[in-house]
Amino acid sequence: MDSMNIREKCYAFVYGKPFDVFITIVILVNAFLIGVQTTEQNATIDAIQHVILWIFTIECLLRYLAAGNMKDYLSSGWNVFDLLLVIIGWIPPSIAGNGATMMALRVLRVFRVLRLLRTASEIKLIISVLIRSLKSLVYNGLLFLIFMYLFAVAGVSMFRLPDPATLHGEQLQKYEQLMAEAPHSPANSPDPYGSIDEAFFTLFRALTGEDWTDLRYNLVTAAKYDIISVSPSVVTIFHVIWFCIAAFLLLNLVTGAVINNYQMSIEEAVERKKHPESHTEASSGH
Repeated sequence: MDSMNIREKCYAFVYGKPFDVFITIVILVNAFLIGVQTTEQNATIDAIQHVILWIFTIECLLRYLAAGNMKDYLSSGWNVFDLLLVIIGWIPPSIAGNGATMMALRVLRVFRVLRLLRTASEIKLIISVLIRSLKSLVYNGLLFLIFMYLFAVAGVSMFRLPDPATLHGEQLQKYEQLMAEAPHSPANSPDPYGSIDEAFFTLFRALTGEDWTDLRYNLVTAAKYDIISVSPSVVTIFHVIWFCIAAFLLLNLVTGAVINNYQMSIEEAVERKKHPESHTEASSGH
């Protein structure tokens, strides 16, 4: 009975508004000091960070007591995330040394800033939607990669520019003229369709809307100089079709999946507010 009272008191305290506000302030201070420590190191900041680490440790302990047992405590992804950050925070720098391990440790500690994600219910809802959408996003991503691979192979087959070292006479002159009129941007960039991997990046670039029309203009000029053996209309049709499929169809599938899961998560959150007692019993394992 005493243990039950302790658990109920810890639960009420940890999930109460004052504690949430206090932890949010601590997280904000911690995030600010993490940024300060990238350019300045002193004993005062280190001492404050050490106190904050103790606060986070006590918070983990209180959340464990509120959960009642390790299984229920670890069933929350946020609790696991917090616990990992606290454990990383207690690793002494002397163990890591000064090499790549220490750099990795510092990078991991920066992730404390992500604790801000748990301070707002709306942000936590968005995170849960993203996690929930991963399965459908995997299949959408697979479909996206299939289309991208098809267009990459077609792009390399049709639009790859010849190696200037293999050109002679009139063909070399046409190539040099092409480079003068339609140079790559920037100048050190490779042939946009020179290989499969570069074609993948080119198609991704077109998807973002970044200078994809310049790609088309340069290839149209190459077609007029007979540097590539396709007509300008083929160049135009290829890039317009890819942009329409990628930007208006495939991306909308991803957006639709996320919106659908967002709506489902909102409905579940509303249901939990209507019946909080059933949700509390389910989450506590009663």
